Amino acid sequence: MHFPRKVRIVEVGARDGLQNESVPVATTTKLELIRRLSDSGLAHVEAASFVSPRWVPQMADHREIMLALRDSSAESPTTKSTTAKSATTYSALTPNMKGLEAALECGVREVAVFGSASESFSQRNINCSIAESLERFAPVVEHALKAGVRVRGYVSCVLGCPYEGEIAPAEVAAVARELKAMGCYEVSLGDTIGVGTPLKAKHMLEQVSREVPITQLAAHFHDTYGQALANLYAVLEEGIAVIDSSVAGLGGCPYAKGASGNVASEDVLYLLEGMGIETGVDLAALARTGDWISRTLGRPNGSRVGQALMASC
Repeated sequence: MHFPRKVRIVEVGARDGLQNESVPVATTTKLELIRRLSDSGLAHVEAASFVSPRWVPQMADHREIMLALRDSSAESPTTKSTTAKSATTYSALTPNMKGLEAALECGVREVAVFGSASESFSQRNINCSIAESLERFAPVVEHALKAGVRVRGYVSCVLGCPYEGEIAPAEVAAVARELKAMGCYEVSLGDTIGVGTPLKAKHMLEQVSREVPITQLAAHFHDTYGQALANLYAVLEEGIAVIDSSVAGLGGCPYAKGASGNVASEDVLYLLEGMGIETGVDLAALARTGDWISRTLGRPNGSRVGQALMASC
């Protein structure tokens, strides 16, 4: 066993989580959520997506969000809150050059591009083949790097596709290799519909790590079938030290009606603490944040750990 001593949590609730809400979420609510997440000790919060509001209405306020975060980070750290903010990376998705240019205007210092290991998913999600998507990303990544902005890559459907079923690990490895070659400092492997199981997750990671070092890989596992924590344990054992998760399990899976989506950050943190793995995140503060946003949105708290901790208060 080679479990890492420290794990970095990439909190995706403010973007990947809220983008799936059917009722509009106020910009002030999003900013308050991001502030609370930062104050809990999270060092990386994915805050917005520079995509067309026509496709993702919930992300229409991406400019306001990122400008507000830029301004708050520039303030003098006179309190614990502002100190935490200054140490937090606020990233945004930029699927094309137009999105990147808008993000750069807002002072964004880290962006992400996202591809798929499934041809069918790529065609239905971004209307192009895998090869075409990589061709589109190349100038975006190049421009970002020239501007001094770090780029993270995402690969979706690494353990299954809603249209094709199982995806060969070699296909995942090929896309991850291309993203790394472009200049992505890290590649996040997404089980988009949450169908993976531990041994399949390990086998996939073994294939991908032959192309991209394990130190440059992250796990983004959805919990549709209740396997996310088991899958995370399996890849932690292989050396994964970066995990994407969402406070209160915010986010759904649009390709599996009624299914849960992102694994809850509180549940991941509880697992890691129980294993003696450092994260730098305050679990109690994170649980309070999960309770607050769940109540604000009028939805059940998707974190079992969060529910248990709040019930004991």
